[in-house]
Amino acid sequence: MTIDLDALYIDLHRHPELSFQETRTAGVITRELDALGLEFEEGVGRTGVVTVIRNGSGPVVWLRADTDGLPVEEQTGLAYASTARGVDPAGTDVPVMHACGHDMHVTALLGALEKLQATREEWSGTVVAVFQPAEEYGAGAQAMIADGVLDRYPRPDIVLGQHLTPLPAGTIGVRPGTQMAASDGLTVRLLGRGGHGSRPHSTIDPVVMAAATVMRLQTVVSREIDPREMAVVTVGSIHAGLKNNIIPAEAKLELSLRYPDDDARADVLARVERIVRAEAAASGAEEEPVITTDHTLPPTINDPAATAKLTAAFDRAFGDGTVVDPGMFTGSEDVSWFAREAGVPLVYWFWGGVDPQQYADAVAAGTVARDIPTNHSPFFAPILHPTIERGVDALTVAAREFLA
Repeated sequence: MTIDLDALYIDLHRHPELSFQETRTAGVITRELDALGLEFEEGVGRTGVVTVIRNGSGPVVWLRADTDGLPVEEQTGLAYASTARGVDPAGTDVPVMHACGHDMHVTALLGALEKLQATREEWSGTVVAVFQPAEEYGAGAQAMIADGVLDRYPRPDIVLGQHLTPLPAGTIGVRPGTQMAASDGLTVRLLGRGGHGSRPHSTIDPVVMAAATVMRLQTVVSREIDPREMAVVTVGSIHAGLKNNIIPAEAKLELSLRYPDDDARADVLARVERIVRAEAAASGAEEEPVITTDHTLPPTINDPAATAKLTAAFDRAFGDGTVVDPGMFTGSEDVSWFAREAGVPLVYWFWGGVDPQQYADAVAAGTVARDIPTNHSPFFAPILHPTIERGVDALTVAAREFLA
């Protein structure tokens, strides 16, 4: 093979970049595309890369990989662990790690492109590979769409993608219908009246307001949603005040909400807003809280017919028992924007990166939640083999299944 996939993965893992800052990563991608003799364009949607393999008449298949890292300090102890740092949108210096496997996503897609390029005589059609930035902000797909990615390149007949997950290496997880939840990120500003810490009676304390709001928000899922239904309300950050004897004028909450469909989304959002406004009123706030939607991600819904076709192809290629139904993931993705905007089917699957024996031991001991690091963990570290090979082959099989 032209590409040394091990070296490529290790290089990407060592040098992660935050969302919309993936300039070095884009350079690595275009270096490999150039070596394969493929046409490409950089800077699509700010830091995205798109490449096209035109190979006669036939369907247009889009393959997508995301490229950004996370503000996480790596603790894997790997010889190639990231020590990179970056500056987040707030201007804060933060550690950066590929804690969600996007380095493996890029590696697998480049490997698949090499295989597809080498076997052009066996298929016909067009492959469009989309290396998408800023998935972790839920903004990269929309940025590429706004930059005309659906109009400047052959429009897809189907969109395909995959995500690394803590399943045993070699395993593929896919299901028809809703594969991943919808999501909203909210910022809530609670507006009080600041003053001296010794005179709380002369203030409207937004810290107390925030504390009450956080606790009450936990009852949305535990007391207002049918236990048979899925919903998540997480308050991921609280910011208020600068000194112990100053009551600040405002507090800020950042929320992550998850739900399986649009009806549940409307229901949860309404309940969250009701609680935020009611707690502000209960605290005597003189100004209404300000609720801002930072991002909205639709549910990732796999087309049933295309999923059945691809599952059969995976079974033929990798053997019965390789494909499992992982259930619906409460995490969210922005890959489906491409399929939704183009009006075409989507199939998005997971592939495992955990040492199979380690996973089996954890299952036997009942310690999977403790011993198998998940995505976004500082200990997330897929084994290289057979993770790389299965990721490359899965994308290649999938593309070939829908090409002529």
